[in-house]
Amino acid sequence: MIGQGLTDYLHYLRFEKRYSSHTVIAYKNDLEQFSQYLQSNFDLADSGLVTHFHIRSWLASLKEAGNKPRSINRKISSVQSFFRFLLRLGKIDKNPAGSLLALRTPGRLPVYMKEEQTEFLFQELQFEEGFKGFTDRLICELLYQTGMRRNELLQLKEKDIEWSLGQVRILGKGNKERLVPLSAEMLQTLRRYLSEKKQNTEPRDHQFFLVLNSGEPLYAHYIYRTVTKYLSIATTLPKKSPHVLRHTFATHLLANGANIQAIKDLLGHSSLAATQVYTHNNVEKLKEIHRTSHPRS
Repeated sequence: MIGQGLTDYLHYLRFEKRYSSHTVIAYKNDLEQFSQYLQSNFDLADSGLVTHFHIRSWLASLKEAGNKPRSINRKISSVQSFFRFLLRLGKIDKNPAGSLLALRTPGRLPVYMKEEQTEFLFQELQFEEGFKGFTDRLICELLYQTGMRRNELLQLKEKDIEWSLGQVRILGKGNKERLVPLSAEMLQTLRRYLSEKKQNTEPRDHQFFLVLNSGEPLYAHYIYRTVTKYLSIATTLPKKSPHVLRHTFATHLLANGANIQAIKDLLGHSSLAATQVYTHNNVEKLKEIHRTSHPRS
């Protein structure tokens, strides 16, 4: 199982499908885990000998080990995709994962901050002094004001800011570009950041917009740690990840009258179905207003 087939598949994901490094690593980990299970339980190392029974056995062991349906569904997707790849190359005659069905998962509404919490975050909360504090604040502001994903923020370059048009070019999943407007205030903040970056860091041969005090680009865990730190002060939400600010961006747009199609485009969703989850938050808000305000509720 672990061999040229997997190597070729991961190369295909990275360079042809243009998946992010995080996604490629997730697929790699799932398939290596599956391979180890086959070798330990069936002494099986040839992908051409894998049957539907072997895959079902592995999935059953994952469920018994306490893996949640969403985690198992991702592994199902990894295995199905891998065998489709082998089938297309003629390495196998039949896809043993072709008839697998995803497990049912409970619906999950996006976690988002209330408007008064974002007001507190950006107008009252004190960030650290100096260039580091400026960077930390800008991380939170860009995530909230543009709806970027964490990885998209990591990849943001100086050339991606279109100053004259007042917008930022974001490179999303599958290398798809989208444009998101920036306020005049945000553009002014970004100009000031570039100026302070030149004054406080050594010149580097990269063009990443946000940097550490050393001048090196940010890394994923730094963004996660920074957002968690400040959201822990601003809100009591159970989740405080960078994605919460993306959810908050979309929810606040919808609550203030934005068109759902426009929100889809700003988020870079490939289908409207992925965006429509935010309408459920709006319905829940209406229910709460009715419950607390209507005399006969």
